[in-house]
Amino acid sequence: LDAQREIDLRRRLPRGVRCYTGDDFHYPELIAGDDQGFSHALLGIFDPLGPLAAQAVRVLDTGDTEGFRALLDPTVELSRHLFQAPTRYYKTGVVFLAWLSGHQSHFTMVGGLQSARSLPHFARAYELADGLGLFPDPKLAQERMRTLLSLYGVNQ
Repeated sequence: LDAQREIDLRRRLPRGVRCYTGDDFHYPELIAGDDQGFSHALLGIFDPLGPLAAQAVRVLDTGDTEGFRALLDPTVELSRHLFQAPTRYYKTGVVFLAWLSGHQSHFTMVGGLQSARSLPHFARAYELADGLGLFPDPKLAQERMRTLLSLYGVNQ
């Protein structure tokens, strides 16, 4: 992904035409924009970021670009982790975090795609999400992470 390429494209668009970013690696700078415009967000990472992303957008709406960036910049590492190659398996991480967050009762995906990422990948996603305070019930997330670890033979 190339943020500058999107910025260049955005600047060539006719007035009134919106540019929606799907860049899950550079979204804070693309959404914050500059004196010549900004990109609207259409991002897969906003699912697991939910309340944090909503808060950041509300802050940006007040004109506080620094506050917006302070909220969203720390989330980029998690986004890059979930969307790492092979990118098509990013949904595995999104569903994993939804399960840890208590939004669903299981971590099963159509076609067995819950196995598309490795245990170290899941462990890192958990650490990053926990560090951002994304889990509504951190104790539940911890219990579910321990359950997953035990399924892989890693007992705590």
